[in-house]
Amino acid sequence: MSDDEKRVDDVTGIETTGHSYDGIEELNTPLPKWWLWTFYLTCIWGVIYTIAYPAWPLINSATAGLLGYSTRAEVAADIAAHEEQNAPLVEELLEIELASLDLGGDLARYSTQRGAAVFRAHCSQCHGAGAAGAVGYPNLLDDDWLWGGALESIAYTVRHGIRNETDWDAHYSEMPAYGEILTEEEIVAVVEHVETLFAGGPANALGAQIFEENCAACHGEAGLGDPEIGAPNIADAIWLYGGDRDTLIETVTHARFGVMPAWGQRISEEDVRAVAIYVHGLGGGE
Repeated sequence: MSDDEKRVDDVTGIETTGHSYDGIEELNTPLPKWWLWTFYLTCIWGVIYTIAYPAWPLINSATAGLLGYSTRAEVAADIAAHEEQNAPLVEELLEIELASLDLGGDLARYSTQRGAAVFRAHCSQCHGAGAAGAVGYPNLLDDDWLWGGALESIAYTVRHGIRNETDWDAHYSEMPAYGEILTEEEIVAVVEHVETLFAGGPANALGAQIFEENCAACHGEAGLGDPEIGAPNIADAIWLYGGDRDTLIETVTHARFGVMPAWGQRISEEDVRAVAIYVHGLGGGE
């Protein structure tokens, strides 16, 4: 619109922009002075801020700012102060025999809090946020342990893992795939016998014989297992992969081979011990 088409509104006394919409003219109302000055001040403050603090990105870093302030340095200082404050407890944690740990003392409380953070960061993805596990991932809340639930045993398992290829000291056991050894009829028979161990029911003479000849060496005659070799207790109705008949048949036929990383190669020894203490305190430790 040209200046000739602009006019002063008769009611408000404010010049129009020259735009009209359905007979409604747009006023060119000036912004309040306080708003303009606030806007100008924020612009000035923005320029000062980018000069005083890190702001402009460069190729490998950013401008440091005249004040030399760094959030990274502040966080690093806080971490260093935290580590210095807890250094005596960490030293004690590294030196103590876990079996002699006072579960009601300051060290146990510190370790439990630290271990909880380690668990959330590294273990909850498999064992669950509440440590209840899932199919193929052990429940850490009960008292059923493949390799022992004492503090030292848990720490060893965390440190070296299970059946991994990176730590020669990892726990290792392997169940035969009996589908290559027994017939389908014999597998069903031994599964029926296993069901009597935890659920009762009619005995299966053939299954009992097959169990004695093939399974009792690891699981024991009563199916109570052996933590020394990682043989699970199959008489307590606690199952890692499921205890229904179809799942048991699949387990006996094809076997299982779960793997756990050697966390001692990924986290510090104090974190290994702390998370072992945390897991032990969840209620299932021996």
